[in-house]
Amino acid sequence: MKKILIAFCLALVFTQNQAQEVALIPQPEKLTLGTGNFSISPKTKIVLAGSGLEQSAKFLNDYFQTFFGFKLAIQKSGDFKNNIVLNYEKMEYPIPGAYNLHINKEGVHIGGDNATGTFYGVQTLIQLLPVVKSNNLVVPAVEIEDRPRFGYRGLMLDVGRHFFPLDYVKKFIDFVAMHKMNTMQLHLTEDQGWRIEIKKYPKLTSVGAYRNGTILGHHPGTGNDNTRYGGFYTQQEIKEMVKYAADRFVTIIPEIEMPGHASAAIAAYPQLSCFPDSSTKHPAKVTWAGSEQGKQVQQAWGIYPDVFAPTEYTFQFLQDVLDEILPLFPSKYIHIGGDECPKDAWKKSAFCQQLIKDKNLKDEHGLQSYFIQRMEKYLNSKGRQIIGWDEILEGGLAPNAAVMSWRGEKGGIAAAKEKHQVIMTPTGWAYFDYSQTKKEDSLTIGGYLTVQKVYSYEPLPKELAADEVKYVMGAQANLWTEYIGNPRKLEYMLFPRLSAMSEVLWSPKASKDWNSFEKRLQTQFKRYDFWNWNHSNAVFDPAAKAVEKL
Repeated sequence: MKKILIAFCLALVFTQNQAQEVALIPQPEKLTLGTGNFSISPKTKIVLAGSGLEQSAKFLNDYFQTFFGFKLAIQKSGDFKNNIVLNYEKMEYPIPGAYNLHINKEGVHIGGDNATGTFYGVQTLIQLLPVVKSNNLVVPAVEIEDRPRFGYRGLMLDVGRHFFPLDYVKKFIDFVAMHKMNTMQLHLTEDQGWRIEIKKYPKLTSVGAYRNGTILGHHPGTGNDNTRYGGFYTQQEIKEMVKYAADRFVTIIPEIEMPGHASAAIAAYPQLSCFPDSSTKHPAKVTWAGSEQGKQVQQAWGIYPDVFAPTEYTFQFLQDVLDEILPLFPSKYIHIGGDECPKDAWKKSAFCQQLIKDKNLKDEHGLQSYFIQRMEKYLNSKGRQIIGWDEILEGGLAPNAAVMSWRGEKGGIAAAKEKHQVIMTPTGWAYFDYSQTKKEDSLTIGGYLTVQKVYSYEPLPKELAADEVKYVMGAQANLWTEYIGNPRKLEYMLFPRLSAMSEVLWSPKASKDWNSFEKRLQTQFKRYDFWNWNHSNAVFDPAAKAVEKL
């Protein structure tokens, strides 16, 4: 009896150790632990049993090389035994990304419903690998059936306030892909900098991509660093970025802000303003660097009154810009901003007031709707659709527009009820520039958003009827960079909240369990360290332990 008890205890310990190894984020739909394990060594081969899976094999091989120091041979044929087999398995799931993963003592088999699914199966395999360097990588025997809950799983990077070079943006794309997310919104234009080369308008980058200084401290600041700051991506760099993302099944959606957040473009081409001869204004308490004469790129954060004038010159300018943007980004959607557009200049402009009368518009909100609808019509004629922040609802929604709901969920609910596509990105759950702890040791924009709060998010509002929730495509986390000026700070703000959001968007709602996630997060932190990704430990703060009651 004693021997039986000892054997049982040993078996229990072995099973628990296996369970600890299988700490996956996001949690798969179905996971069954097997018996034993499989060892991957430099002699193991990657077998491409299905065509078109080269990118998944390359990603996996690059991972082996980067973190373990060896690569595997890749071949087009071979059996399951002692190999990693990449293939397809028909599942007929409507959202791209479903896959099955089978591991036993003989080998690994990943079968995706499509190439995207096989790639996500590879991401799961990567999470099963050890987090110490070795040439004998033991992975547990498992059977996994998995598929994404939402078709849109996004992360936004603001490069307008602070610029991040191409090499780092590629790393950011890996953050997206390795969390089984499929969309990256790239916020390319702002009051503080224009970040993409437009060959027809070279001053957008020679002038608009640089500011003469940046405030110190929290807005309006305690001074100015008096240092010229900026940068931009050439069109060739954008092509390289987009391909890098596509190889990881990530779509990049560019954002070109209009009609607000336009100071950098106006600094380059003042005739885009309602009052081209007036100098740029800034808050009285902002310490300014350099000349204050003429149009300038803003040096502080916030909202500014100098917005695009709805003139034929402006519309032609924006169409010309989009004509260069569209060949670079094959995404179905183009983000046109539409948020935080003050109407002061339009109210003061005789031209704008006459246009309101001529177009039989109700007011300046109607003028914004006219502006957005005109740009939407142009983009629709090019085979694209627009996404805008929820302010585009003001004055009437453009006919085919998708709405990104950031000021809470109200705008998304309203848009879905009008049968418009919706992406949920409310500040209270999805703004990763907010503080993660009450005692942050570096500057943030404010707010307070814990990992627990992110994990608690449910993208489908209760206010929507059964036939309305289908318009919610998914959700997106946003990383605004007013107070994020370097990669280590960016990663600190991103992790582990991105892991929480990935599970919100991928895993079945019924499987969400904070206690389970918190346990799995222990292993995720080991991965972050192994990958050299910086992260916050705020989740361990006593003050952050209680899940917010929503």
